[in-house]
Amino acid sequence: MNIVVLCGGISTERDVSITSGTMVAKALRERGHNIVLLDSFFGYAEPYDKPEDLFLRETHSQTILVGEKEPDLDKIKASRHQDNNSVLGDNVLEICRAADITFFALHGEEGENGQLQATFDVAGIKYTGSGYLGSALAMNKTLSKKLFACSGILTPSGITVYAGEAPYEDVGFPCVVKPCSGGSSVGTSIVSSREEYDAALSLSFKYERAVIVEQYIKGRELTVGIIDGKAMPVVEIIPKEGFYDYKNKYQAGLTTELCPAPIGDEVTFRVQRISEEVNDVLMIEAYCRVDFLMDDKGNLFCLEANTLPGMTPTSLIPQMAEAQGKSFGGLCEEIIDVSMKKYQ
Repeated sequence: MNIVVLCGGISTERDVSITSGTMVAKALRERGHNIVLLDSFFGYAEPYDKPEDLFLRETHSQTILVGEKEPDLDKIKASRHQDNNSVLGDNVLEICRAADITFFALHGEEGENGQLQATFDVAGIKYTGSGYLGSALAMNKTLSKKLFACSGILTPSGITVYAGEAPYEDVGFPCVVKPCSGGSSVGTSIVSSREEYDAALSLSFKYERAVIVEQYIKGRELTVGIIDGKAMPVVEIIPKEGFYDYKNKYQAGLTTELCPAPIGDEVTFRVQRISEEVNDVLMIEAYCRVDFLMDDKGNLFCLEANTLPGMTPTSLIPQMAEAQGKSFGGLCEEIIDVSMKKYQ
């Protein structure tokens, strides 16, 4: 197949996306596919006669390891030669239209909030992952939590605070403060006092005008992948220090991941069934990953669903696939296969 692997972008998860993209591109090339690895923000500036020719150019990309902090987006924006504010770089849509399918290796709001999916739908371009509606519902945690509550899915109680409004409402301490549509725990804080709360709000508002403030659940962190509506093995996440923040997610050796999670058959079954229900409630297509906290009473609190989970060396979906006996390249092809069902 001729496949564009679309990565990069201009979200706080840009570096994570580039790492995912380079790994996916390498794996698909090794399985015989013709690949164009494309940065959605910078586009393709080199001359070509027709976009189909690009798939015959032999290119290899070195995997970029994710740093301890998110990238400087202002610096990245200033370095682009395009004289407009489009999130898509030169020739992106034309090249993607020439592919059999575009593999979305984008992460963060820009790639997962449904806008790019809707753009590709209008342009008639096939892509991996969920459509625009499931992407939008899952990315906006305020909407997700309301849908969970309506469907009887346990989730931490909380409120949404907007920039410019009253900065404080008593939700109790400790609590979690995080951007409503963020990812990779960027801008997320666990706070235990009013002073910490005010600082956490200021941090989150740097990324977004809507911020979730929710009860802190002390417990074991679990996550489950879903492919084609079916749950994968459960992973337990155990950071060696602090919580599962940006640094602990992507720096090798800072977090222990146990797959399958040592939680017993009954809990495993419950987590997987709830994950499948979350996938249905949020109208997610193709694949996703659903995150939970389990308290000491065995209650399972759903935090969110990720519609374009990471595909980096420390990412969780590849670990689940490995536990099922699937290679990384086989997982990438399976994602393509199930995504194509949207177009049948």
